[in-house]
Amino acid sequence: MQKKVKILKILKDKGLVDDEKIKEIDELISGGEEFDNIIVNKKLLQTEELAKLKAEIFHMPYVSLLEEQVDPLILNVISSDVAKNYKIVCFSRSSGIIKIGITDPDNFKAIEAVDFLAKGGGLHVDFYVISIDSFNNVFKQYKILDNELSSALQRREEDEALILEEKEEAEVKAKNVSKSAPVTKIVTVIIRQAVEGGASDIHIEPLQRETRVRYRVDGILRTSLVLPRSVHNAIVARIKVMAGLKLDETRIPQDGRIRITINDKDVDFRVSILPLIKTEKVVMRILNTDKGAPKLEDLGFQGIQYDVVINNLKKTEGMMLVTGPTGSGKSTTLFSVLGIINKDKINISTLEDPVEYQMKGVNQSQIKPEIGYTFAAGLRSFLRQDPDVIMVGEIRDEETAELAIHAALTGHSVLSTLHTTSAIGSIPRFVDMGVEPFLISSTLNTIIAQRLARRICPKCKEELKIPEKMMQEINENIETIGRDYIKKMVKDIDFKNLKHYKGKGCNSCGNSGYIGRISIVEVLDINKKIKSLIAEGKKNITIEDVNDSQKYITMKQDGIIKVLQGFTTIDEILRVMKD
Repeated sequence: MQKKVKILKILKDKGLVDDEKIKEIDELISGGEEFDNIIVNKKLLQTEELAKLKAEIFHMPYVSLLEEQVDPLILNVISSDVAKNYKIVCFSRSSGIIKIGITDPDNFKAIEAVDFLAKGGGLHVDFYVISIDSFNNVFKQYKILDNELSSALQRREEDEALILEEKEEAEVKAKNVSKSAPVTKIVTVIIRQAVEGGASDIHIEPLQRETRVRYRVDGILRTSLVLPRSVHNAIVARIKVMAGLKLDETRIPQDGRIRITINDKDVDFRVSILPLIKTEKVVMRILNTDKGAPKLEDLGFQGIQYDVVINNLKKTEGMMLVTGPTGSGKSTTLFSVLGIINKDKINISTLEDPVEYQMKGVNQSQIKPEIGYTFAAGLRSFLRQDPDVIMVGEIRDEETAELAIHAALTGHSVLSTLHTTSAIGSIPRFVDMGVEPFLISSTLNTIIAQRLARRICPKCKEELKIPEKMMQEINENIETIGRDYIKKMVKDIDFKNLKHYKGKGCNSCGNSGYIGRISIVEVLDINKKIKSLIAEGKKNITIEDVNDSQKYITMKQDGIIKVLQGFTTIDEILRVMKD
């Protein structure tokens, strides 16, 4: 055995063993003990030292996986049976390359098995020597997931025999099945994995022969678990019970809410059940109510945009709007703004759907349309509560728009959101809702439009030269923004040798190259000139009108600045700006 001979020779050269000790080790191996265990048990080498020595002997890289958390999708490139048999694990996958940790590089059967699996999937393999402790740390992650799901699924199959088909007993039986230990365990695993993985949404979707569980992480959906189709209805029933929804209602959509304590933190889930053909789909929005809202600077507001927001927050009346599509971070921005103005001397009241962040000193109220407590109804009540600042989660209709405008006209500061693609687009949207232009010009102070782009992972960030085909467009935007402004925002920029950055992919970011998100924004200051244009009835205000009235950075230009700063990538800006 090549490994044993070379290791013993090295140990003998270091004076750690002699011929008598080597003879004793050979006898123990003949007795059935593993060589590695003998070396460690006799304290000749520690496990990590032994792994490093193997790597040196076999001219392979060494890696420690003692504290590694591996994404389940990556882990399952190698099945748990193969991993256990050959003491190998997959701990990274990126751009068609998988990284395999192997405890015994002398085991050619293990290497052949991996090469065979990789060839079938069109993958290239990089082998790394790992210690048995590293292997055990990663392998237990199979066990946590596989054991929980396998035992739960097995018990679920046994429970299926108990399900009665009589219609009059269907609801009672559904409750019993949904509360059974296997189904409860499956749902617990799904929820816990999502929270620990930093997901914002959980999608539980029935397919023809299986149920797919997908998590949205940093705005991107990823398949994480695939379960037997037979457990789908029981999972839906369990979630309905947790959210207090009707088990026997499968014809219409239902919405509910769940609060669970995970890792000593309260986490809220907004549950949406959608009827499909003969079954239902579940989407759960994860609302971490303990984390609080970040600062504007942390979100990505900087330079002129930050200054315009802060200056307008000094005004005690008028309206600030945040616009963008669903999931663009509008509510987070509003709460960052509230965090700035939240003082003891100010009475702040919010109308939300749902309450996503809990803020000390703020009166937060959740609308309930099913009982008539809408944004419009809530606004009427708020005006009798002596508010200084009113935050309305969303202006959806003409009635809410008129009440919000009225509140801003009568000495209140109003914050709200609107669904438009750009800051300028909010003005015709208000006009379309039936609001008179002179009222819009009298109340609007600021309009923020934004998108969310993924941040480059700082641990695997690398510098690249901007491709020639994109240089012309970037240079045109730089000239429009102004080189002096760019120099203030991007340190040590060389306009003749522009660079951008990307993440190569590492274990910290799940080999995606991204971790977290940053806002790409544009902030329109409704100054005297813009107010005058609105009051005159100019419905379609152009970017040229805006540029004549103020220094204005469009969302696309802000994205280019953040690419040059190394916060995000060109691909991300193209993805979020496709509309």
